[in-house]
Amino acid sequence: MSFKNKESLIHLIGLVFLVAQCLCMVEGKVHFYEFVLTEKNFTKLCNTSRILVVNGSIPGPVIRVHKGDTVYVNVHNHGHYGVTIHWSIRPKSARFGLRRRRFRQRRRLFWPRRPESGSATWRDTARRGTDARSAASLPSRRVGRECAGLGAAHGVKQPRNPWSDGPEYITQCPIEPGSNFTYEVIFSTEEGTLWWHAHSDWTRAYVHGAIVILPAIGTTYPFPKPDEEDIIVLGSWYSGNLKALVDDSLYYGSDLPHSVAFTINGEPGDLCPCSKETTYHLKVDQGKTYLLRLVNAIVAADMFFAVAQHNLTIVGMDAHYIKPITTSYIMISPGQTMDILLTANQSLGQYYMAARQFWSQNVKVTVFDHVNTTAIIEYKGNYTIPSSPSFPSTLPIYKDLKAAIEFSKNFRSLASKEHPVNVPLNVTTKMYITLSISDIACRNSTCTSKGNGTDILATSANNISWSSPIATNILLAYYRNISGVYTTDFPDEPLYYFNFTADDLPDDIAITDLGTKVKVLNYNDVVEVVFQGTNLREGAGTHPIHLHGYSFYVVGTGFGNYKDETDPKDFNLVDPVEVNTIAVPKNGWLAIRFIANNPGVWFWHCHLDRHMTWGMSAVFIIKNGDTAETSIREPPPYLPPCKVPLRSWLQNNDGSNEKEN
Repeated sequence: MSFKNKESLIHLIGLVFLVAQCLCMVEGKVHFYEFVLTEKNFTKLCNTSRILVVNGSIPGPVIRVHKGDTVYVNVHNHGHYGVTIHWSIRPKSARFGLRRRRFRQRRRLFWPRRPESGSATWRDTARRGTDARSAASLPSRRVGRECAGLGAAHGVKQPRNPWSDGPEYITQCPIEPGSNFTYEVIFSTEEGTLWWHAHSDWTRAYVHGAIVILPAIGTTYPFPKPDEEDIIVLGSWYSGNLKALVDDSLYYGSDLPHSVAFTINGEPGDLCPCSKETTYHLKVDQGKTYLLRLVNAIVAADMFFAVAQHNLTIVGMDAHYIKPITTSYIMISPGQTMDILLTANQSLGQYYMAARQFWSQNVKVTVFDHVNTTAIIEYKGNYTIPSSPSFPSTLPIYKDLKAAIEFSKNFRSLASKEHPVNVPLNVTTKMYITLSISDIACRNSTCTSKGNGTDILATSANNISWSSPIATNILLAYYRNISGVYTTDFPDEPLYYFNFTADDLPDDIAITDLGTKVKVLNYNDVVEVVFQGTNLREGAGTHPIHLHGYSFYVVGTGFGNYKDETDPKDFNLVDPVEVNTIAVPKNGWLAIRFIANNPGVWFWHCHLDRHMTWGMSAVFIIKNGDTAETSIREPPPYLPPCKVPLRSWLQNNDGSNEKEN
């Protein structure tokens, strides 16, 4: 038997094993999907690029399940480099992150991919897995008269199953070109909208898709059932070969690429060049109510979103129901999802759905993506088509910090009998984590980020800039007791204290250290983490923090430096919102709580991929409980092998060329 046939047989045996294991433990239905990663030409903004995508489309296929179901996704990599996929579901643990490896190798970041619409499932015992209408590309238009503008399953808890969480070199090694790997995605308490995406390099820019989790059979929504629904995915578009650009930036320690446009369901919108014919049109019937499932899959930007002359009612966030909020605009961070009700109650006509970046960093900076992406709400019926749709006057401008603050303070969990909250009260582990723009001292000739070869731009958490291992992954090292891969000394508090949010902080305190440091938690620890933003290197801005394997309660937030003596008195322990991604405010703090009851290795990171790539991330290891049911499941029979890359993307930071071993 040839090696290739033996490998195929191993994959088949592994899949049979997984299915048998699943059928013994799940109560919901089991679904099967095939994701095929291939490169394809796409023409946007009058230019053609060859891009790695799932099943031929951007965004990729929609995964559609009911609460409590299980999904198997067989990912075939027909591309030219290794990839992984992250499922924004909460295995009752934490989720992903990534960062350039120890600076001797290029930093990695999650990249989402989603199968192309219509490529559907290879088999689905419940129903066809893709929805052609939902997965269709929604072209988008921008808010101005010119394309330049007016001036990342994610969240799935995966109970006891970190093996399928996806972050590269955290829970698995990449799926190599020409091979495949089957993910088992376990849905437990999630209900609403999540998403999936690539979690290696910046491939998630184009490899991502939505996950629709319907109420369990026999139950319904906690709000009047909408007449119809649609999926709206906000995305990024880059000029040139994004992977090559990222690799080059990491090699030289220079700035990472900036997008040239944003998209709605894969399209920039008809205000951009060569985009009018592909702009997405959502056709609606006057008087009907539509459930919009909004996903921010943009690589590195918070976004304002609005629909001209229509109010939006938010009823869910990160697959959890909330007390309804009616608003004229939305601010949504990368990695977040929202369920929104829109009633078509205006005169027959066409109305822009528009999104633009919320720039929270230094107000003096003007070099960022100003493109306003749009789609069109088109009423059915007989009327004269306007020369141009109505544009949302309520869409905040790029640097409207006040609008972002006003919007973000409104969220509360539904906290009903059917959808209760369980806020942990008796905290056993407290952590205070600073999030900073930092520098790494450079000691080799490739460092050019500042033009003088002295240091490299980085980010950090408690002054540690995350560095992934090179020839294995954290989960495998933990499970097999392999030493020398990571250390367990991630600090519970900053290494030193100062006025974190002050202006004109000295540059010398921004120097950070590379490290593969994790925090170990006991099973059932009640954890409180306060994330503190800083203004080091005048880099204050929002940081959307995502935790793999868990959702968490946001019990408090504020501006300035967190005060442990007084701020907890104002914590919301009654109906705090439960999410998997939340933005730490600019020059402020945010407190979360969760129970460490999902054993495994779980990544957490800033979902601005620029910051994650530069090191704003770390890992929680949650120990097993006392029983098999509270312990990590055994690994699947087949895992992608860990192979040292053929060549180094970065030199050792001591000036020598990296030698692999």
